[in-house]
Amino acid sequence: MGIGILGYFLLLTVFFRPSLCQQPNTDGFFVSDFLQKMGVTKAHNFSAHFCSWQGVGCDSKDENVVNLTAKSFGLSGVIPDNTIGKLTKLKYLDLSNNKLTGLPSDIWSLGSLKYLNLSHNHISGDLSSNIGNFGGLEIMDFSVNNFSGKIPDAISSLSSLHSLNLSKNLFDSEIPSGILGCHSLESLDLSENRLTGFPNDFGSTFHKLKFLNLAENEILGKDSDFSRMGSITHINISGNLFKGSVVGLFEGPLEVIDLSRNQFDGHISQVNFSSSFNWSHLVYLDLSENHLSGGIIRELKNARNLLYLNLADNRFSYQEFPQTDMLSSLEYLNLSGTSLIGQIPQELSSLSRLKILDISKNHLSKRIPPLSNRNLLVLDVSYNNLTGDIPLPLVEILPRMERFNFSYNNLTLCATEFSPKTLLSAFIGSSNGCPIAANPALFHKKAPKHRGLKLALALTFSMVFLLLGLLFLAFGCRRKTTIWAVKQNSYKEEQTISGPFSFQTDSTTWVADVKQANSVPVVIFEKPLLNFTFADLLSATSNFDRGTLLAEGRFGPVYRGFLPGGIHVAVKVLVHGSTMTDHEAARELEYLGRIKHPNLVPLTGYCLAGEQRIAIYDYMENGNLQNLLHDLPLGIRTTTEDWSTDTWEEEDDNNSIQNVGSEGLLTTWRFRHKIALGTARALAFLHHGCSPPIIHRDVKASSVYLDMNLEPRLSDFGLAKIFGTGPEDEITRGSPGYIPPEFLHPESSSPKYPTPKSDVYGFGVILFELITGKKPVEDDYPQHNDANLVGWVRGLVRNNEGSRVIDPKIRGTASQTQILEALKIGYLCTAEVPAKRPSMHQVVGLLKDIEPTQQ
Repeated sequence: MGIGILGYFLLLTVFFRPSLCQQPNTDGFFVSDFLQKMGVTKAHNFSAHFCSWQGVGCDSKDENVVNLTAKSFGLSGVIPDNTIGKLTKLKYLDLSNNKLTGLPSDIWSLGSLKYLNLSHNHISGDLSSNIGNFGGLEIMDFSVNNFSGKIPDAISSLSSLHSLNLSKNLFDSEIPSGILGCHSLESLDLSENRLTGFPNDFGSTFHKLKFLNLAENEILGKDSDFSRMGSITHINISGNLFKGSVVGLFEGPLEVIDLSRNQFDGHISQVNFSSSFNWSHLVYLDLSENHLSGGIIRELKNARNLLYLNLADNRFSYQEFPQTDMLSSLEYLNLSGTSLIGQIPQELSSLSRLKILDISKNHLSKRIPPLSNRNLLVLDVSYNNLTGDIPLPLVEILPRMERFNFSYNNLTLCATEFSPKTLLSAFIGSSNGCPIAANPALFHKKAPKHRGLKLALALTFSMVFLLLGLLFLAFGCRRKTTIWAVKQNSYKEEQTISGPFSFQTDSTTWVADVKQANSVPVVIFEKPLLNFTFADLLSATSNFDRGTLLAEGRFGPVYRGFLPGGIHVAVKVLVHGSTMTDHEAARELEYLGRIKHPNLVPLTGYCLAGEQRIAIYDYMENGNLQNLLHDLPLGIRTTTEDWSTDTWEEEDDNNSIQNVGSEGLLTTWRFRHKIALGTARALAFLHHGCSPPIIHRDVKASSVYLDMNLEPRLSDFGLAKIFGTGPEDEITRGSPGYIPPEFLHPESSSPKYPTPKSDVYGFGVILFELITGKKPVEDDYPQHNDANLVGWVRGLVRNNEGSRVIDPKIRGTASQTQILEALKIGYLCTAEVPAKRPSMHQVVGLLKDIEPTQQ
């Protein structure tokens, strides 16, 4: 009896189960089915009415779902059909911040939608032309996904759209003319894609547009493309290929203008800005990394509400520091690389709200004024000609700053309150200015009794020892001068002998076919008055002795040396022949010498010695990435030569603040990411910041150096162009392991000559090296027979096994998710088809998005 009743109850339970949950073909049923199939069950009581569930909003009758918010629900995979696509009355749908990879085919039937947010997912593929079904949509956000291909023309049907955000995807080609149908737009963000242009009448169509962001694309255009945007308040077109004047962009009620990293040019100080532009509305202006010339904008004095001003790295004429004291609201000021001369004005202290000040890479001279801006967090005055002591009011506020840099000036500092690490990074080239009795204002100890007597005794003994030290130093210097003179004279005697001069390394013999060494000039770009000759190069490198040999690359041997005046250089002899005449080679080297960027190794000068072209670079103290990552044990810093012989004596100047080694930093992902980002920035500058663009042609780990501050710097840019005999020449195509597939497969329809995309491929290989710790060829690739690193990594990524390639040395030093995101960037860069590779501007943006935070 009992068993029968129990069976009857179970039968009823099964029979009436749908009514205990949700009736079929109702909104409650579709939402329930969606949540359960997507694995979301814990936070929902499915026995309750569906309108009470988390994230669900219904109409006034509690019959239809009009609002579905599943933000950060942990959803993953493809949304199945016959779930949310059946919610015919749905007006608001937010599925952002999940891991969705695909959409249901019936989602395009939700014609009542007004708000749709699918941002921060992993949805890939083309955007369906069925997007035109959302005729009533007002807000659409598909940002931070992997959508690719063209933006469909069907977007023209979204005439009610107020806000469109498709940023941080992989859309390519031109912005379609269909977007002109979205004439109600007030906010448009298409940044960080691969877009190349936009339709005619773009500016004149959007009378209501207030916010426009087209940053980090490859759009070629001019200022007139944005004319007649009468409502615009925020425009960002940074990181593109816009050219010509910027004047046409200064119209209307603009508050934020970012035109940085383009190719705008012209004498900006001589143009007449539109009378309709109200400078007092402007709060943010960034014109950095363009080709602007002349003087700095005169009208800036009218921008009294300006908070952010960046004019760095343009081609302005030499000029005095601009008047800034009327910009009382300014919080950020960057005038780095703007050809400033004269003194730093004391009036900067009146900018009480200033937080960041960068006036590095100029020609400022004399003393630093006693700046006392209490809110200052970042200060950079490096690479100038400043002299004297760093003023005490400024020294007192340095400890509470986030960052400061006084390097590469002629400053003195009594460094009693700074750590050795700070001295080694922020005061390079500064001298120890502490007096014999240190300044008591920098100490906080109570003065002892009989201070005057003790101080007098201390001064007396100090003077005695100082005199003895000076006598000893004078004797020692005389001996060193004698030794150096003997060495120099021996070279001078040799150099009067007629050439040719022949030199040999382990792998090559090269000849400088010149009659007399002291008759061949050496050009040093920033010191044109120094009459250096080939004889000085012989002296600097001990007659190109093997003991000064740093490396032998594809172009030829590289030597270390000191030119007169203590100029520390790396001398690269370019052994391979060239079809360029001496005049053509000199002109090209002069051009390369003008290319300056914080992540490029500066070309200091050159010498044309017979058939040999010799490039002279700043010496990079910490070697290159190839040596540090593959050839040396991580954490051990070595030198390749011994400079301690008694025929070349370097004086140890205790007043000079020296450099620091790498000390195992490559065992952290944070440092490797820093190298990747710096290298990407260098290539992005060469591709997008130079006119005409410079293609490196030989991007590889041994071309990436670390300077005294452990900043990555890319070398050898432009050399392949000089010394290749043509586009098809082997030297222009890269090194083994870095050669893109289009050069290896003759049947490919892709270009067989170097392009920016071939540089992108080489960068992708470097990124794989940084993540895996393995060489690009001839390394151990576990459980795979691939002949190179790219094939091994790409195969594992395709099989969702990317975590297996991470270098054990960096595991645990950062989030694995961050490292895998970097791996995906490398995967994009090494795509078989060049057109599918991102631009270096886009790579910079992607790497910045995953920049590790300080632990």
